[in-house]
Amino acid sequence: MDFDSLRIETDRLILRPPRAEDFDAYAANMADAEAAQFIGGQQSRAAAWRGFLTLAGAWSIQGFAMFSVIEKSTGQWIGRLGPWHPADWPGTEVGWGLARAAWGKGYALEGCVAAIDWTFDQLGWDEMIHSIDPDNRASQALAQRLGSTCRGAGKLPAPYEDSPTEIWAQTREQWRRRRAQP
Repeated sequence: MDFDSLRIETDRLILRPPRAEDFDAYAANMADAEAAQFIGGQQSRAAAWRGFLTLAGAWSIQGFAMFSVIEKSTGQWIGRLGPWHPADWPGTEVGWGLARAAWGKGYALEGCVAAIDWTFDQLGWDEMIHSIDPDNRASQALAQRLGSTCRGAGKLPAPYEDSPTEIWAQTREQWRRRRAQP
């Protein structure tokens, strides 16, 4: 797959693999304690660099990872979302993490719908999960809007093993059936 040409467009967003020019905005997002609270916690620029390279490396090794989310109207990086499956993860995940300036605009829902469609169609997953902190009400609401249900407590691998996590999930069949409804 040619990652340089991979581009998913929605009405207001562009989803594409991360590029070097995305890093400053990514690092700013990870430096924001509130924005980073449920996606690994606030990080220094050096720690954010390692996380950013993890996303880029996953594209090279696995052929997928979270997309950079670009706001069409401004061309600005506003977050990351999409497929995620590190070693020992509790399942094949579609996750999200947007910059605070992008909250409350429906971007996470819009981007996740496109990413989930792509994930089921291109990666052939039978199921997807969302690993969500029990205190993250906004992500729980998004998971519900996407049609996922809470399966209960989950366990993340190190270094996140002490992070409380609930597993929200749905199958490809459930997703497609819901998407076919008028």
